[in-house]
Amino acid sequence: MPSLFVLLAYLIGSIPFGLLAGKVKGMDIRDHGSGNIGATNVFRICGKGYGITVFVLDVLKGLVPVLIAQAFTTGAVPILAGVAAILGHNFPIWLGFKGGKGIATSAGVLGGLLPWALLVAFLTWALTFLVTRYVSLASILAALSLPVTQGVATYRPGAQAHPSLFYFTLVIAVLAVWRHRSNIQRLLDGSEHRFSKKPASPNIPTSES
Repeated sequence: MPSLFVLLAYLIGSIPFGLLAGKVKGMDIRDHGSGNIGATNVFRICGKGYGITVFVLDVLKGLVPVLIAQAFTTGAVPILAGVAAILGHNFPIWLGFKGGKGIATSAGVLGGLLPWALLVAFLTWALTFLVTRYVSLASILAALSLPVTQGVATYRPGAQAHPSLFYFTLVIAVLAVWRHRSNIQRLLDGSEHRFSKKPASPNIPTSES
């Protein structure tokens, strides 16, 4: 039975809302901008409305599987369902296992499992983005804040949080950094693009979170 919830979470996570948004606009989003199916690239190429819609749907496909697992199971199953949803977004079976970078979906998972850690991550993202205008850097630092926050909650004196939650946030952070390795290289060599409110030309490469 637990494996069914994990499989369901992966399938929900693998729904390519960014790709579908591009199809509505008459294009394959993978051929434009950064080539990523995530909300940031959709925002830049298709516009604000499409980008926000994809972001919300990507968050929900992380949150919903966790809530379903919590309603019908106990123990580590909701955590495994959350990991499966993120992996579904990052490596969707429908797209040859080439998907997004999992930030929005990870936020949805954390909303169901660790809302306080999500709040710290969001504040980290917002502050970094406002100062630098780099979506990728903000996403990386937000992901890295998760194991720090949960580590304090887990290992401080008198803490009652289960260690598995800390390891879960560590997995999310490692996945996020690994998926952003090309952005990290561009940040290091100074070629990473800062975020602009104006839709980008479909033919201009952009960075992506």
